[in-house]
Amino acid sequence: MIREELVHDGWQRCPYLPERIARLPLYRQIAPLTHEEADERFESAERRMGRTLYRVACPTCSACRGIRVHTHHVQPTRSQRRVLRRWAKLPWRVEVGAPTVTAEKLALFHAHKRLRGLNGPDEAPLGPGEYESWLVQSCMDTIEMRYSIEGRLVGLGIVDLGSTSASSVYFYFDPAPEIARLSPGVFSVFQEAEFCRRTNREWLYLGLHVEDCRHLAYKADFAPHQLRIEGEWRESAPPNLR
Repeated sequence: MIREELVHDGWQRCPYLPERIARLPLYRQIAPLTHEEADERFESAERRMGRTLYRVACPTCSACRGIRVHTHHVQPTRSQRRVLRRWAKLPWRVEVGAPTVTAEKLALFHAHKRLRGLNGPDEAPLGPGEYESWLVQSCMDTIEMRYSIEGRLVGLGIVDLGSTSASSVYFYFDPAPEIARLSPGVFSVFQEAEFCRRTNREWLYLGLHVEDCRHLAYKADFAPHQLRIEGEWRESAPPNLR
């Protein structure tokens, strides 16, 4: 039985290291994946876009490495503990539910990309349909985690679920200075890990780590972690206690 079909393959400009060329085969999933099948794809460091999955298949570069943390063992560094203490003083709330697209979420998404310098030079803003096809529509069990402070939406994370693991797909937040200084991205990882612990999920996959990409290098700050190197998951160095 055919479970997926190739929809794109070929050379393209690397989205993480623009001076390099990448190959990221993209496969549309014919049917939704079970939780067990999702675990297998996460373990292979596959990433999701809508109802498709892609994998890194660059023959001359190995800079992209899957990264995951054991949800019961991850320990905050000193700087991360400061982030958690700042949030502990606030009336924050996180709600978990099915992904949806609204004008409020779309505005927050665009503000985050624009003010954090994440837009490409020729990138047009996503419309509601494009946002839905990328982050709402899914080939697996997917949730969104909505972060608010006194009723103000300040961040939103999209998370895919397996049986024993989860995969952090995308997170965006309010780039206003009073919110950005709270390091919502750091806080969201610990909240996703806490969600995994509550639901008996052992691993949280953080996507791809690329040491020379400033938008992805920060993931190594979550430790202890494992990196997928040459097809095997290997333990990282002990946590950095800065």
